[in-house]
Amino acid sequence: MALAQDPAGHTDPKPWQLNMGPGVTPTSHAAYDAHMIVLWVCVIIGVLVFGAMAVAIFRFRKSKGAVPDTTLTHNTKLEAVWTAIPILILVGLAFPSTSGLIRMYDVRDSGMTVKVTGYQWMWKYEYLGEEVSFTSRLDRKSDDLRQSGKVVTAADDPHYLLNVDNVLVLPVDTKVRFVLTADDVIHSWWVPALGWKQDAVPGIVNEAWAQIEKPGVYRGQCAELCGKDHGFMPIVVKAVSKAEFATWLAAEKAKRAPAPEPAAPVAAPEAEAAPAPAATASAAQPIQPAAQAG
Repeated sequence: MALAQDPAGHTDPKPWQLNMGPGVTPTSHAAYDAHMIVLWVCVIIGVLVFGAMAVAIFRFRKSKGAVPDTTLTHNTKLEAVWTAIPILILVGLAFPSTSGLIRMYDVRDSGMTVKVTGYQWMWKYEYLGEEVSFTSRLDRKSDDLRQSGKVVTAADDPHYLLNVDNVLVLPVDTKVRFVLTADDVIHSWWVPALGWKQDAVPGIVNEAWAQIEKPGVYRGQCAELCGKDHGFMPIVVKAVSKAEFATWLAAEKAKRAPAPEPAAPVAAPEAEAAPAPAATASAAQPIQPAAQAG
C-alpha cells in the first residue's frame, strides 16, 4: 500500500501500511521502482519454489505409494541452471542499483544548500548564504502529552511526537543540497517521502540532495539511537511554491535582521552672536607721529 495523500497535501505513513511509498522526489521514485522489481522477482521465485514443494509433498507422498529414489545423487546441468539464474538476477539488479546510488550523492547543480546539525535532542537548520538559521524540536503540545502519563490517542493529537515548533521550509522543483553533521553524538536525518536517510556524525560532513515535486508536509524522525530522548527528535519538512518560499525567506531575513541603531541626537543650533559695537573714530584711527622740527 502506497503512502496516502490527503487533500491538504500531507503525506504520512498509515497504520498497517505494508509496502513502502513512492515518495515525492526522483530519489524516492528510483528506490520505489527498484524495490518493486526485487519484490516481484522474489514473489515469482517464491511461487515456483514453494509450488514445486507443495506438488512434491502432496503428489509423491507415502500414502499414495510413492517410493523414494535412492539412486539419484545430483544433476549437474540442473545445479548449474539454479546457480546461474540467481547470479544473472543479481548482476541485472547491480547496474540500476549502482547508478541510483551514484545519482543519490551527485549534489552538483544545486539551487540552494541547507546545513543540518543534530543535537541532543533537536535539529538546527542553516540556509547557507542567506543568513537564516533556527532550531527545530518537538512541539510543546506533544511534549506536554508525553509527560502527562495518559494514554495518548489520535483524538488528542493526530501527529503525536511528529510535530515540531519550527518546520524546515523548502521550495518545490528546486535541487536542494543538504550537508549534515552533528555536535555531540551520531544522529540520522530521515524523511521517508524524500527517499533517503543520512547519518549526522560529529566531525564529519555528509551530503545528500532532494528535489521535491509537489507541495506538502513531509514528516520524519531521527533514525539513529542517540540517547534517552532519541524518540523525541521529529523532522517536519514543508514544501511550498518558489514564490511562497521567497516570501517566507524575506520575512525570516527581516525578522532576524539587527535592529537599526538609534539616531544620534541633533545638537540645538547656537544663537547667532550679536554684532560687536562699532569702534569710535579716535580709537579706529591710528595715532600720527608728531612732525619733526626742520
